[in-house]
Amino acid sequence: MELNVRDELVKEFLDCSSRGDLEKISSMMSHCSDLIDERGETGWTALMLAARHGHYEITKLLLSKGCDTTATNRSGQTARDVALFWGHRHIARLLADGRDGVVHHVLPERETDEADIYFNREFLNRMSEKRTDSEWLAAKRSSPHSVFILFYNLNPLVSPRADANEGEPDVKLCKLKVTSVEELLKQSNTVLIFLGAEKQERRLETDGDGPIAWFALNTEDDPSKLLKVKDPNSFFLKGPMPGLLMLSDNDAGVVAQARAVLAWHSRYGFCPTCGSETGVEEGGYKRTCLRAGCKSLQGIHNTCYPRVDPVVIMLVIHPDGNQCLLGRKKSFPSGMFSCLAGFIEAGESVEAAVRREVQEESGVLVGQVQYQTCQAWPMPSCLMIGCHCVALTTDISVDKNEIEEARWFTRQQVINALVKDKHAAFNIPPKQAVAHYLIKHWIGFNSNL
Repeated sequence: MELNVRDELVKEFLDCSSRGDLEKISSMMSHCSDLIDERGETGWTALMLAARHGHYEITKLLLSKGCDTTATNRSGQTARDVALFWGHRHIARLLADGRDGVVHHVLPERETDEADIYFNREFLNRMSEKRTDSEWLAAKRSSPHSVFILFYNLNPLVSPRADANEGEPDVKLCKLKVTSVEELLKQSNTVLIFLGAEKQERRLETDGDGPIAWFALNTEDDPSKLLKVKDPNSFFLKGPMPGLLMLSDNDAGVVAQARAVLAWHSRYGFCPTCGSETGVEEGGYKRTCLRAGCKSLQGIHNTCYPRVDPVVIMLVIHPDGNQCLLGRKKSFPSGMFSCLAGFIEAGESVEAAVRREVQEESGVLVGQVQYQTCQAWPMPSCLMIGCHCVALTTDISVDKNEIEEARWFTRQQVINALVKDKHAAFNIPPKQAVAHYLIKHWIGFNSNL
């Protein structure tokens, strides 16, 4: 009988915390203070329930009475994790400043500084305001100071770096002048886009009329006979993987912009509304149907702009905080495991896409999702949205159509892989990939590892 009474007291106490009944909670604790850390059938404490429903005053009261802020539910979540998951930031802040002053949660804190990730380097000022200035663009196209980078079937023209030290990029972009590409510019199948101009702090010279302009051009016909190249060792960097990972950060940022826009041009030569030919406008950032009367020329549907395909890529963290879930595709190099990833669908949030993709590929259910960083990925035009997320379940059931294998790896196994220990159980993606950053940030290593 005493057990039943106790069970009823715990049930009522937890129910009051869930409903936000501050008066009743205070009264019950004054008569039975040992209720404070009791758990219900689901493994949740009163503090977790208050955090779930955003009850600030009850959270304050429980903290003042010395409740255990480190306790976790069956999913490995503390009360602070629960508050963050349900968007109760004021509760999360209160719990972060709790009695012991220690923050207990599974996810690492997001870095406040923007990560300097490969392909993201903004070497050029895009100067989008100049894209509609046809006279200015024409003058820059003919300027002897302007820089042109050439692509053949989306492969950039590069030359070996004779001065490259160990660990440095092996190749560099060929920066051509208009005299080298003038015959190519006359060809009807050559696509030319304006990339921008060198930023003020990077500018070494001007062309007499402002900063040095940069252009990119792509052709699907072999340009060798029409191109006047000074460097006989230059070649087209075939790939895109792993070729595009061989560039410097500055060159990679330029290629990410250029290749994505040029790839769009290669696929959108015809109007998606009526099928007629389209013309290039605004420095290469707009295509317009050439058929008068096309519906795409009316109202807000009058243009076709370069597309960007959003992709979520996520490191799934075990509820215990000391393991992570990685998978591999058949196309991966032998022994390599990486973060799970997938395209965001129409009308879907980043968080929803993370949860759906993880469940589809591995069978694991995910709760809390935390954005970390993003990366332009010109393969051909993706934006990789990097996240950390916390698993609610741990059993793995792989969809063989999506990935070949998925495993939980311990923190030590991941560290061994990062430092390329000879006993490492697997290999991680190269440092140029956002997956590498997500894994390294979880471990807590510095960027110079």
